[in-house]
Amino acid sequence: MKDLSRRRFFEESVMTAAAAALPAQLLAQEKAPSVSANEKLTVAIIGCGIRGKAHARELARLPDCDIAYVCDPDLDRADEVAALLTGELKRPMPKKVQDLRIICDDKSVDAVFIATPNHWHSLGGIWAMQAGKDAYVEKPVSQNVAEGRRLVEVARELGRICQTGTQNRSRGPLAAAMQYIHEGKLGEVKLARSIIYGGRGSIGGPVETPIPPRCDYNLWAGPAPMTKLTRARFHYDWHWMWDTGNGDIGNSNVHSIDICRWGLGVTGLGDSAISYGGRLGYTDVGDTPNSQVGIFQFGDKTIVSETRGLKTAPFHPSIKAMWFFYGSEGIIAETGLYDPEGKLIQAFEGQSANHFANFLDAVRTRKREDLKAEILEGHQSSALCHLANISYRLGTKASVEEIGTKLGEVETNDEAREDLERTRHYLAEAGVDLAKTPMTLGRHLRLDGDKEKFLDDPEADALLKREYRAPFVVEGV
Repeated sequence: MKDLSRRRFFEESVMTAAAAALPAQLLAQEKAPSVSANEKLTVAIIGCGIRGKAHARELARLPDCDIAYVCDPDLDRADEVAALLTGELKRPMPKKVQDLRIICDDKSVDAVFIATPNHWHSLGGIWAMQAGKDAYVEKPVSQNVAEGRRLVEVARELGRICQTGTQNRSRGPLAAAMQYIHEGKLGEVKLARSIIYGGRGSIGGPVETPIPPRCDYNLWAGPAPMTKLTRARFHYDWHWMWDTGNGDIGNSNVHSIDICRWGLGVTGLGDSAISYGGRLGYTDVGDTPNSQVGIFQFGDKTIVSETRGLKTAPFHPSIKAMWFFYGSEGIIAETGLYDPEGKLIQAFEGQSANHFANFLDAVRTRKREDLKAEILEGHQSSALCHLANISYRLGTKASVEEIGTKLGEVETNDEAREDLERTRHYLAEAGVDLAKTPMTLGRHLRLDGDKEKFLDDPEADALLKREYRAPFVVEGV
């Protein structure tokens, strides 16, 4: 507090009071659309990193929207997106702000596109919807399970349109592949795999992290504690810290986990989850595992997610894919149908949609069923990533043999257990000595998947939510 000027302290006090008053104000708001079918929509981009730039490129292609704001606690980043819009993309200069609450207060803004770090996703979406706007929220839509559920509840309570940034849902060929599964043409399908292989490397540290000179760290941290950072790079490497990120299972694997859920036709959070892996191959200040296997059980159907952050051979020698469905009549990977030997039998076809345009279309129709990736789907897919991480965080170091014994006790698809040997081999090839640096065997979590609670496990239940730093609080979790 001593570093704040009196003026800034006053401004933050006013904003805190305004945020606290939002729930009462929203009760009087109408749920009717704020624009006519032919009127241009006014939108804002919140978060100006890699995804924020991608949002700018996509929105600039759409003539039916005006980009009024770009927002980032680091004004250098807001400047970058504004320069992209006005230069290469030939759009008018937007307003550049650090605090998303300024956008929430502007009644001329119809919708926001949230591309912030993960820990801001749910709160940003909730505040925007409470302020009368619709929201496109990047994946994962939450930093934890409880706030993701609250994001869905607010969208329902207020009749807002809320899209998830899982763009694969708008791919026509993929939708045709999913329909093929749902019509029973792949036969009995009980196993789906989500595969993310890609070397990340060490983030180094511990060092004193330089806060960018034009970045308001208080606004950047938002719901998270304002801890002293020890990573070498301020931006992006927040992905590998529990306070702000969810590891690569939440960063990349969420896309293919979402497709696994879609293909298997499963809803809720399932019956059980277990995870194993570790941050292996180097020592740095990162919290999250760089190598992780998650196993999710939905009755007799299983989703297995694999994340590999060290150098590795491809999952399949000939099929390059991030998701695989195994049916009694063949395999579907990406948008192709294959025989068991990996020979392509059929390439699916279909008309794709622009995921951003799909959201704006639904903003006009006010029909959430028009969305390709409605927020409930995004919440459930994000939540599976959180379950794997909860399992991991409650785990203990274990030998490969001990992990194998535990997996033998878990009711799951037999092929899911084969991943342990494959993981052991991958780590050995990457130079990891598991005798010296063993993996972590996560807790086997049993759930009431519809209630989104664990069964008789208060320690795990505590990790379904987080402590928030006022005034950046998700109310009602």
